[in-house]
Amino acid sequence: MAERHGRIEMKINGKIKNGFCKRLAVIVAAIVAAVCCYTFLQVDRQPLMENEGRSFVKAQVASILEDNEQLEGVYVGDQRVQLTILSGAHQGESVEATSSSAYLYGVHCTEGMKVVAILSESRGEIVASVYGYNREPVIYLMVGLFLLTIWLIGGKQGIYSIFGLAFTFLCIFFFFLPMIYRGFSPVAAAVIVVIASTLVTMYLVAGVSVKGTAAVIGTIMGVLVAGIIAFVFGKLGHVTGYNVSDIENLIYVQEQVGIQVGELLFAGILISALGAVMDVSMSIASTLQELHDKNPAMGGRQLFRSGMTVGRDMMGTMSNTLILAFAGGSINTLVLFYAYAYSYTQMINMYDIGIEIIQGLSASLGVVLTVPFVSGIAAWMIAHAAAKEQKAAKTESGKF
Repeated sequence: MAERHGRIEMKINGKIKNGFCKRLAVIVAAIVAAVCCYTFLQVDRQPLMENEGRSFVKAQVASILEDNEQLEGVYVGDQRVQLTILSGAHQGESVEATSSSAYLYGVHCTEGMKVVAILSESRGEIVASVYGYNREPVIYLMVGLFLLTIWLIGGKQGIYSIFGLAFTFLCIFFFFLPMIYRGFSPVAAAVIVVIASTLVTMYLVAGVSVKGTAAVIGTIMGVLVAGIIAFVFGKLGHVTGYNVSDIENLIYVQEQVGIQVGELLFAGILISALGAVMDVSMSIASTLQELHDKNPAMGGRQLFRSGMTVGRDMMGTMSNTLILAFAGGSINTLVLFYAYAYSYTQMINMYDIGIEIIQGLSASLGVVLTVPFVSGIAAWMIAHAAAKEQKAAKTESGKF
């Protein structure tokens, strides 16, 4: 009895050690891949606008020289303020600056306020203006709160999730963007990002396991299906990447560096669908693995049915999440349409509305179709792995 207990304990410890080693291998592989990609995709970006002598620096309002607030509480014209520069080549210096009270740029300054200023230097003279609030500390505080919450609630798994999130962030900013800047296909770059991010995130969270592999395959299939649906209906609806609101600026960038603007819309749909599809895949794969662990007698067909049952409950909420996310991003446009009483025929045929509908529905369809994909894959892989273990156990017991 003691000997059997010892063998079980050694087996559990071996699994724990093996799981840690596999996760460590995933982390090392991700770091190596990130370094290689960053080295390969180093680009010498040339500013598309002349910025010589112009810099953004942190500053603090020392005093208000001339206010622009009227008796009625209305701001007219610009403020004149004295700033103390807190960063950059002119750190510690005091300069006079103007500050607009517009909604997008400038800020109504008060003494002691931390701001970001634009310094324009020419022939030794400095012209300064207030660009906006210094929001950097607040942003960092919110990011820190987010990461701390994940760590406290998720524990070790939370740390793995944070690493997966960081890897996805690095993929987008140090792989995807440099690739399209150098003229590569944005859709192809997005597919690579989806695959790399899925592999690293899933294997960190679930380990290099059956459920992790099933979730990886299901996620990639779901995202690719979302992209294909968006592309097909975009073609049928005559919607392309050239119908977006920033097209004039993008065309200028295309003329300068050769970015393939037409594919950006569909590349964005692939990346935006990734999070929701990944969530559904891992939830179903993990549930099926847990069900099989609790009841090893469950076969592949029973596991598939259970996965479909769980997936049906998730479809409504996840589809709502995506649709509401896209609608929330367009709420300003929707308010304007409502206020100006646009007709239904006009709205439904506008590019902005068409793009939002295609994005929301294609991503939602990707989520819905992921349910049978991952249910079937996970059920088969779990049942197949269980059969192999039983066969190996019988072979081992036969030796004794």
